[in-house]
Amino acid sequence: LAGIGIGLLPGLPHLELEPDIVFLIFLPPVLYSAAWTTSWPDFKASIRPISLLAIGCVLFTTILVAMCAHYFIPNFGWAESFVLGAIISPPDAVAATSATKGLNLPKRIITILEGESLVNDATGLIALRYAIAAVASGGFIFWLAGINFFYVAGFGIVIGLAIGYLFFWIHKMTPDNATTDTTFTLLAPYAAYLCAEQFHASGVLSVVTAGLFLSP
Repeated sequence: LAGIGIGLLPGLPHLELEPDIVFLIFLPPVLYSAAWTTSWPDFKASIRPISLLAIGCVLFTTILVAMCAHYFIPNFGWAESFVLGAIISPPDAVAATSATKGLNLPKRIITILEGESLVNDATGLIALRYAIAAVASGGFIFWLAGINFFYVAGFGIVIGLAIGYLFFWIHKMTPDNATTDTTFTLLAPYAAYLCAEQFHASGVLSVVTAGLFLSP
């Protein structure tokens, strides 16, 4: 509410925030923190519903929103409609934790909701990438997008596991104190994200995988 009020004040300078700043500075530690507090055994036990929701539900929501936007918004093409659908389809990574706090829901339901919120960003970002490419090029190749989806997701997970094992080894080799632990915990999500993005893989899945691997 305070932010809305400030935004409505007249005479304030117009500020623009680059998307890369959000993805690089804010997203990795938020995802890593959420993954760190997630129980890997519980996540593994619910991997099937989490995967179905994180991939199937996000894609279904993207398509449904795109259809509504195309048919109900004048002069809104299919490519622009899919961009809108990809933007709003994945919920926030920490929204599930905040929304379910204090509701006394069954532990399995909370695990599924929190696990899905960790993984769905990768599906949404990949869908957004191809939707924007379709807007720019005016075309879309479904089978090529499918192959690239598995590459981006799979290689992102592999890189996340490698970074997680590397930092696990570093934690074992370095002195056990608050300074070194905090430093390496802060570096881990950025290392996982940047390494994955360097190979055009999913930085989101890489960070989540590293966080789950290193979670207590």
